[in-house]
Amino acid sequence: MIEENPMRTTSTLARTLAVALLAGAACTGGTSTGDDSVGDDDDTPVDEWDQKLAEREYDYSAALRIASLRLTGKLPSLAEVKAVADAGDLAAQKVVYESFVRNYLETPEFSVQMVGFWRDTFKMGESAMLDTAPVFAAQLTVENRSLSELFTATAGTCPTFNPATGEFTAADCDNGVTTHAGVLTNPGVQAHFFSNMAFRRVRWVQEAFACTAFPAELMETGVDLGGAQAYTAPWPFESIAGASNGGTVDFHDTSAVVCANCHATMNHLAPLFANFDDAGELQTTIQVKTPNDGAPDAKLSDWLPAGEATAWRLGVPAADLPALGRAMAADPKVAECAVARFWDWALGKGDIVDTLALVPSEVIAANVAAFQASGGTLQDAIFAVYTSDDFVKF
Repeated sequence: MIEENPMRTTSTLARTLAVALLAGAACTGGTSTGDDSVGDDDDTPVDEWDQKLAEREYDYSAALRIASLRLTGKLPSLAEVKAVADAGDLAAQKVVYESFVRNYLETPEFSVQMVGFWRDTFKMGESAMLDTAPVFAAQLTVENRSLSELFTATAGTCPTFNPATGEFTAADCDNGVTTHAGVLTNPGVQAHFFSNMAFRRVRWVQEAFACTAFPAELMETGVDLGGAQAYTAPWPFESIAGASNGGTVDFHDTSAVVCANCHATMNHLAPLFANFDDAGELQTTIQVKTPNDGAPDAKLSDWLPAGEATAWRLGVPAADLPALGRAMAADPKVAECAVARFWDWALGKGDIVDTLALVPSEVIAANVAAFQASGGTLQDAIFAVYTSDDFVKF
């Protein structure tokens, strides 16, 4: 196992940690500063994490080793190591290093790495059906196609992959869907995340592509409903089903937790996935059950009251899965999530949701802006992360 500089694992959260340190110092009456008392009268606190980050130096040889392991699964060759080391000044080393990173992105090994990355991200794979979604995402990445196709592609969304050659073979999903919407209509996804009221499918969409657990939408100031907690979702409380408006599951319950804080968004999404059965096949009727006694089939009124429409977010309606895919493709939070996942992967962190390996928005703002300007091209986003200062400085 090759060790990495511990500064690398803290750099992306430096600002967050610094705020916490300063807050703690304020509570004890001190300040988190460097030695700013000698030689000047400036009382401005010095951020110790900014100091530590400023002390990092470019090391393209170390960056090459990590980049090669991440992108190809193996160490760089001796010739590559020597080429960087013997290139001359930092500017010359940068050119050579970036050329090798670009070369790695064109190898069959990178294709294999991408299939593994998306299997981990999607939490599925390693069987013919369950691999189709991660393999499709990997194909989009290797071919430098747009993130939007992950949610909007209507054909070729169930490809196969040959790990020996790194080649993808296009194929359509055949699970009864008239108009596909990328991985959102994928049979493996629907089968793997089958559950009561389609909530596992909704959770997968939220966590994989928005990078946060539910609740997905929050108001700055909650509303006191006389329950255990405040209601914090921006949706009207009565916009989802409950005992008072026809639902058989009381999502209006506030006795222990405010169920609607999460379900205000979840209930507007779940009906879109409800007609897929446990084999991932689309049927003409709702296939998921409720958790009530006897596990009866769910009805639309169990999620939403009469007249309430499905949506991605408040103010972003989605009448069907293709419309949901378009809404997700246009959401800047989804673009930021993709970049953040690439960032955490490059810097050796765990899953952004499972381990709370959060990336402050300001840290990746430039990467996200470039990603959106490119139309969401996935391989370009990876190249930008692996050539960023935070990756090549130690």
